[in-house]
Amino acid sequence: MQSSAESRQDANVVAGLDIEVAGLTKHFGAVVALDDLSFSVAPGVVTGFLGPNGAGKTTTLRCLLGLVRPTSGEALLGGRNYRDLEQPVQAVGAALEAASFHPGRSARDHLRVLALAGGLPTGRVDEVLRTVGMEEYADRRVGGFSLGMRQRLALAQAVIGDPGVLLLDEPANGLDPAGIVWLRGFLRTLAAEGRTVLISSHQLAEVQQTVDEVVVLANGRLVVAGRLRDLEQAQASVAVRSPERDRLAAVLGAAGADVHVEPEGVDGLVVSGATTDEIGHLAHEHGVELHELSARQADLEHLFLELTGAEAR
Repeated sequence: MQSSAESRQDANVVAGLDIEVAGLTKHFGAVVALDDLSFSVAPGVVTGFLGPNGAGKTTTLRCLLGLVRPTSGEALLGGRNYRDLEQPVQAVGAALEAASFHPGRSARDHLRVLALAGGLPTGRVDEVLRTVGMEEYADRRVGGFSLGMRQRLALAQAVIGDPGVLLLDEPANGLDPAGIVWLRGFLRTLAAEGRTVLISSHQLAEVQQTVDEVVVLANGRLVVAGRLRDLEQAQASVAVRSPERDRLAAVLGAAGADVHVEPEGVDGLVVSGATTDEIGHLAHEHGVELHELSARQADLEHLFLELTGAEAR
């Protein structure tokens, strides 16, 4: 027999939809906004959709929502175009960066209009206001809201239909540090419930603690896609100092083609492709004295700039 906690957990499992972008190309006159772009996004994880301003992120999201017609290729949700979804409000929620609200309308009235238009019970309005922490602002006019409060209202708008897919364009824009921490937990909760969460940003550092997967664009083309953890491990390095630096460099250089060694300072090396344990074992095996052996965290922001900068060049 299921406990009440287990029943609640089962009730919170939401059927997210796979996002499939295949050969997506979009021309605006002579400008190529998207160039044969292909990637996929799975439910149950938070995926960061990354790239500098003008990379094509917003255009891709608009193609997914049917707001922009591709020149060629497809942008599908659960194998279907957005316009073919039976209940789009319950299937997909979106908060684009340029979200606009009637300045004279309160937050509650704005959400009530959306609920009525989507065939949702009006009781859902108070639920989402509580979810995004806007209860005390519910009856204030949107025209007086800060950028951060507008961002929360846009998130409330996105989740009002309790959708399985969330498409969020720069959701942290305008939030204070406490708001960013809240947003991080909010998005992770949505993904843990089985939803598909795709968030765009032009800064990897901004979303590094939030996302599980990354899709990186530059100039409308895919640069890299995969697990953030794999990217971190691939870029991790180890700092080593030894009075026998040259001999240690030779030992490490012979350890395998995946191990790369660069000199640093007078007696230091920066090693990639090997862990601290592996380097320590090799040094001990060959009788090399060590003065330092420490792991360095991957500088993903630097990598992001390198990847997107190289593509731009």
